[in-house]
Amino acid sequence: MKTLFYPCCEMVLDEGVIKDPLISMDKGIFKEIVSASPSEVTDAEVISYPPGTKIVPGFIDLHIHGTNRADVMDAKEDTIPTMVRYLPGEGTTAFLATTLTQSKEKKKQSLQNAASYMSMPSTLGAELLGIHLEGPFISLKRAGAQPKEFIHKPDVSLFKEFQEASGGAIKLATIAPEEGMAFVRFLAQNNVIPSIGHSDATYVEVREAAEQGAVHATHLFNGMRGIHHRDIGTAGGIFLHDSIKAELIADGIHVSPEMIRLTYKNKGADGIILITDAMRAKGLPDGQYDLGGQAVTVRGKKAELCDGTLAGSVLKMNEAVRNMVTFSGCSFNEAIAMASLNPARQLGVDDRKGSIQIGKDADFAVLGSDFTIFETYCLGKRVYTYNGGREDRESD
Repeated sequence: MKTLFYPCCEMVLDEGVIKDPLISMDKGIFKEIVSASPSEVTDAEVISYPPGTKIVPGFIDLHIHGTNRADVMDAKEDTIPTMVRYLPGEGTTAFLATTLTQSKEKKKQSLQNAASYMSMPSTLGAELLGIHLEGPFISLKRAGAQPKEFIHKPDVSLFKEFQEASGGAIKLATIAPEEGMAFVRFLAQNNVIPSIGHSDATYVEVREAAEQGAVHATHLFNGMRGIHHRDIGTAGGIFLHDSIKAELIADGIHVSPEMIRLTYKNKGADGIILITDAMRAKGLPDGQYDLGGQAVTVRGKKAELCDGTLAGSVLKMNEAVRNMVTFSGCSFNEAIAMASLNPARQLGVDDRKGSIQIGKDADFAVLGSDFTIFETYCLGKRVYTYNGGREDRESD
């Protein structure tokens, strides 16, 4: 049993907050959470941070390609371990490894690599919950930074090959539903979340996709037909279907602050899932990088192909939460839920993740008033600590 006491801090729970939390954990699970006074604490590790510090559920990133030079498509032995180790520095405690449109062989290699990692005993860091298959079943017209030469029409047999290579780990698949509605239905019937993305679907096609089981939208507005007053398109269709939860890259670059505010007013706090869509340059200096064999230039907070096409992001999840509050005017607790409880519910893992509750996985982050991550715990183990400019990551 491990017990921690955070005087002068607030812990964010589903039903509100508690001050001065005393937290007990055992075997990676929350066992007891109570408010305590220093005089009552006799056998706990006391951890002091400035007033205004909050303890929040660990973030869950459903759409991330890489970080710190690692990219899911690299399919190297250290690819997933690098992501697992570095993501807690932004408060992320679980994620879906996200692929890119590539050749069938490279796609399968990346899926097999993730499956191999998932078959081994877990290591300290963020938990790999599965795979987000982004591409190849997308629209040529809305390819974005996805290599067009490898885009493929929806194909059940090819998807089955991918799922077999992943060891059944594909949990979410980005597709252009207008290319094959039967494929949407197939995914939904086989416990894979169909996500509308890189799509040129009309409103009518979005409506049909929703009827066939599409409940998710990949990076809303990016890589899809936008809203027009005579044809509300893919994005407008997502707005009008409450059953479709929308990913949002809240960096102020992929989506303007004003559109983020409009999205919040339309979809509400329950309809938005914050993601990073980050690529290998996250956490690294400006310069030249690679995404799916394409040269990417990173300047400031923007990653672009040579033609100016946005190529993922270098956004961190704690920054996404901060930006959501700033841009949309939503509450702090709502933004936290968009990065934790909402993705957990979408994946169907909210019985153990996504919020701080007795009996759930002890995944949480300690967040400063400026959204700096002070500490991150994964399954009850401290895996990241920020010390005045120095970042400490635990190792096995």
